Amino acid sequence: MTRFPVTPEGYAALTKELRRQKEVVRPGIVRDIEEARAHGDISENSEYEDAKERQALCEGRIRELEGQVAAAEIIDVAKLEPSERVVFGTTVQIENVDSGEERTWRIVGESEASVEEGTISFKSPLGRALIGRNEGDEVAVPAPGGKQAWEIVEVRYE
Repeated sequence: MTRFPVTPEGYAALTKELRRQKEVVRPGIVRDIEEARAHGDISENSEYEDAKERQALCEGRIRELEGQVAAAEIIDVAKLEPSERVVFGTTVQIENVDSGEERTWRIVGESEASVEEGTISFKSPLGRALIGRNEGDEVAVPAPGGKQAWEIVEVRYE
């Protein structure tokens, strides 16, 4: 089984979502199916068909989450010895060499990445470029408009 790295917060979110799917969503769909069956002939019952489709999607999501939880490798950066090296889970402040624009990103697992929350996947082009590098290093990152050069200003083990 392939392991995939996840932060402690990401693991907690996965298990919370799995619990919600099993304890809230699934029973709600079962009630909807029972109610639709009570209306009589299910061969032309759109409510029944809709509920069965939602049930299939829910069961697929549960299987996906169970697989992710089972394969998760929790990496807690707070337990690592802090250094200037970028590793999974660190927060990295970078500066665009050309424009001077600064950004701060936390490098996380694929299921946790959210630009709005300031997190990027370790598998993203920027994440791959940063992992293993140190403060002061310059990295070239492929972008739609051509390569961009970023300097690693600070690495935080938070």
